[in-house]
Amino acid sequence: MALKFFLAGAEIILLILFLLSVPFINYGNVVGVLFTAAALFATLRFDIVKKFWGMAAGKAVIICFCACAAAGLIFGAVCSVKMISAMNREPDSPSAVIVLGCQVKGRRPSKMLARRLDAAVTYLNEHPEFPCIVSGGKGDDEEISEALCMKNYLTEKGISESRIIMEDRSTTTVENLIFSGELLDSMGLPRSIVLVTDGYHQYRAQLIAEKQGFDKVGAVSADTELRFITTYWVREWIAILHEALLK
Repeated sequence: MALKFFLAGAEIILLILFLLSVPFINYGNVVGVLFTAAALFATLRFDIVKKFWGMAAGKAVIICFCACAAAGLIFGAVCSVKMISAMNREPDSPSAVIVLGCQVKGRRPSKMLARRLDAAVTYLNEHPEFPCIVSGGKGDDEEISEALCMKNYLTEKGISESRIIMEDRSTTTVENLIFSGELLDSMGLPRSIVLVTDGYHQYRAQLIAEKQGFDKVGAVSADTELRFITTYWVREWIAILHEALLK
């Protein structure tokens, strides 16, 4: 009975964590809500699960669910170790800083983008010798490009405009790095960079950077808003799997 209450309590906490990110819907909270809701039901109504197990079709469904859940958790654990390592990856002889964009609200950065930019400001102030590429195009729901929004924010925070190079064509992380790499090539700079993005995003972004011919990629990781961490972390597992399948 104590184990049942412990499991149910843990599952309820996880379910709440995934629901905290609603109304923002993505693969992370959809998978998280479905998985934790199914686990919670199995914990609270184990009598129904036992009856279902007694049927051939039911047994097959339960075995399949458990196998998929186990594989997913193992894959997620491996990804998590790599993600934590990547978010703390020290820069090694960089030539430039690249800030990856995300949503702009009107003409101002979203909270997530502002956190990335604040992390960039700290690093740029500590290393005034590096130029900074701000990378992000204009979405249909944005008044200006993410790159222009980031440039405006950085200059407001005291970063010299002469250090900031805008890459305002990209719409994905892959394009961020392709186009930013082309800018570095045009300036005659080596593809050794400091990548500024959210911590959960660093590992996949670094994988993409390496595919695009970047020699060294260090991390400056922004903090993610607490209520979104669980959702974005699980979503990143799915995105990493997708990235791996593209090889």
